[in-house]
Amino acid sequence: MHEMSIAMAVVEQVAQASPEGAGRVESVVLQVGELAGVVPDSLHFCFGLACAGTVLEGAELVAETVPGQARCTACGTGWAVGMPPELTCPGCGDGAGTELVAGRELQIRSVRWADRPAYADQEG
Repeated sequence: MHEMSIAMAVVEQVAQASPEGAGRVESVVLQVGELAGVVPDSLHFCFGLACAGTVLEGAELVAETVPGQARCTACGTGWAVGMPPELTCPGCGDGAGTELVAGRELQIRSVRWADRPAYADQEG
């Protein structure tokens, strides 16, 4: 179950990034792409186990789903993809030039400590 590895990596990264004097973590927002192969219920369960005995104990995991999106490099058509992904362009029928542009994300978007404002990445 790779969800445990993911949960442990998230806990480790948040603990290492903890600002000087920070208290416990209230919540972690994680972007999870539909095509990342992560089972949300398993990730939530594993996150609770991985947090035990750390500054994240009792923290909420908020998993934001990022929909799968593809783009045809031949004609520029974009379309939604799910599991299993359909990678043949609905516009021109090409399958060789398909580029996955979203849906494989697996990143920490923000962390909220009990006694500090949220720390978030600086992207949009």
